[in-house]
Amino acid sequence: MILRKKDIAKLGAGWMPFADAASEGLPLGQLLRLSLFQVSVGMATVLLLGTLNRVMIVELSIPAMLVALMIAIPVLVAPFRAFLGHRSDTHRSAIGWKRVPYLWFGSLWQMGGLAVMPFALIVLSGDQIHGPAWAGEMLAALAFLMTGLGMHMTQTAGLALAADRASDETRPRVVALLYIMFLVGMGVSAVIVGYLLRDYDPITLVRVVQGCGAATLVLNIIALWKQEKVAPMTKAERAAPRPQFRDAWRDLLAGGTAGRLLAVVVLGTLAFQMQDVLLEPYGGEILGLSVGATTLLTAAWACGALIGFLLAARWLTRGLDPYRMAARGILAGITAFSCVIFAAPLDSTLIFYAGAFGIGFGGGLFGISTLTAAMTMPARSMAGAGLALGAWGAAQATAAGLAILIGGTLRDVVSHLATSGKLGALTDPSIGYSAVYHLEIGLLFATLVVLGPLVKVGILTPPKPDADGGKLALAEFPT
Repeated sequence: MILRKKDIAKLGAGWMPFADAASEGLPLGQLLRLSLFQVSVGMATVLLLGTLNRVMIVELSIPAMLVALMIAIPVLVAPFRAFLGHRSDTHRSAIGWKRVPYLWFGSLWQMGGLAVMPFALIVLSGDQIHGPAWAGEMLAALAFLMTGLGMHMTQTAGLALAADRASDETRPRVVALLYIMFLVGMGVSAVIVGYLLRDYDPITLVRVVQGCGAATLVLNIIALWKQEKVAPMTKAERAAPRPQFRDAWRDLLAGGTAGRLLAVVVLGTLAFQMQDVLLEPYGGEILGLSVGATTLLTAAWACGALIGFLLAARWLTRGLDPYRMAARGILAGITAFSCVIFAAPLDSTLIFYAGAFGIGFGGGLFGISTLTAAMTMPARSMAGAGLALGAWGAAQATAAGLAILIGGTLRDVVSHLATSGKLGALTDPSIGYSAVYHLEIGLLFATLVVLGPLVKVGILTPPKPDADGGKLALAEFPT
C-alpha cells in the first residue's frame, strides 16, 4: 500500500509527539536545532551519574561516599536556578539579548569542567607524583562544580528561550519536546560512551570525557545560533531599575499550591534519584557486569523514561489530571525498585534491567507531570518563564544532589556494618545497596501522602481534543 503525502502528514500529527510543537515564531527546524542544548546536558548527565561514578568506585577504587560527595557538588548551584532564570528574564544588553549570554557562558563552564575532569579523577585515585595530597580532591571538586554550574545555567536559559519564542498555544508542547530531547541525549550518549569504554584504560577515559566536552561546545553553538533576535536597547532602557527577585518569587507562590507542589517535586526526586550513584556499581559489584554493560543501564533508564513520556502525552491530551498521572509514576517506581532488590538474590540480570527500565518509566511520568503542573502555577506578569521553570528545576536539581549524597553515604555505612558483623546474619555485600532501595520505596509512599491534597483540589480543565483525535500528539497541554 502506497501512503500519500497527506496521509504521512496526518500520521505524523497524530503519532509524533513534536509534530504540532512548531509555530510561526519558532519553525520546526529552528526548534529541533535549539533542542541540541538538551542533548549536551543529557550527555553530561550520563557522564556524571552513569559512567564516571562506576569508573570511580569500581576501576579507581574511590570510596562511594567520596564519589557521592563529588557528584553531589553541582547541587551547590542548583538552588540558584530560579535566580538565574529571573536574571535571564530581566537581563538587559546593548543588543537586546536576554537568554543567549546565559546559554553561552553556561556552555563554556560545562565544557571547561569536562575538559579537566578526567585528569582530576586520575589524580584523585592516587596516581600522583608531585603536588599536595589534597590536589586530587580539590581538582575533582572544581571540575564537578564547573560542569554542574554550566548544566544548570544552560538548561534554565535554554528552556526559557524556547518558551519565549513559542506561541501561547505551543509553549507547553515546546517545553515537553525539549524534555524528550534531554532523554534522547542521555540514551544515545550512554550507548556511545559505553561502547567506547568497553575496555577501560585511563587514556581512553581522558579521550572520551574531553571529547564530550568538545561536543558540548559544538552542539550548544549550533543550538543558540540566530535563536534570539537582536533588539537594541537605549541607554535609558538599560539603566531602568529591574524587578526584584523577591517580588517576582512572591508572585509565583501567590496561588497557594506552589509550595506543596515543590515539596512533591523534592520528595519524589529524592525517592527516584537516590539510586543514581549506586545502580551501575550495584550491577558491577553484585551482578558482575562489565563497564559497557552497566553503562547500558542508563540507556534502559532513558528508554523507560521516553516511553513514560509518550504515554503521559496521550493521557494529558485526554484530560487526565497531571497529579493523578504523577501518582501512576510513583506506583511504577515502587514496582521497579522491588525488581532491583530481588535481582541480587535471584542473580537475574534480566530483572535488574527491567528494574532500571521501570525506574526510568516511573520517573519520566513523575517528571513531566510535575513540570506540566508547575506551568499552571499562578504567576502575575512579574514572574517570567525563566523564574517558573527555574523554580521547578531548582527543586528537582537540589533534591537530586541531596539524594546522591544520602544514597552513597547510606550504602557505605550499612555495608561497613554488614561486613564487620554488626548486623548479625546480614553479611551479604548487597545489603548496603538494598537499604538504599528500601528507603526509596518508603519515600515514594511519603510522596503519595503529600500529593494527595493536590489531587483533590488541583483538577485542571480537560483540554479539547485536536482535529486528529489527539492520539500521541502533545496538543493542548494545560497552560
